[in-house]
Amino acid sequence: MLDNLRDQSSFQEEEDALETNTPKPPSQRHGFDRITGTSARQRFALAVMLSIMVCLVGTMLLVISGKMVPEFLF
Repeated sequence: MLDNLRDQSSFQEEEDALETNTPKPPSQRHGFDRITGTSARQRFALAVMLSIMVCLVGTMLLVISGKMVPEFLF
């Protein structure tokens, strides 16, 4: 009884009709590039800036918490 339920559904037929009428062009761009539309050089610059920010914030948190004391202050 439930073996051919997917084949009998009207939603499946509409979906098949939409797929055959409007073929989608293959996409060459993937992931972050497709979302933001950035070039390789721009993505590299963003990655470098993000890593510098993470290092700076981590260092500031260590200094604020007292786990690390810069030598040039004392």
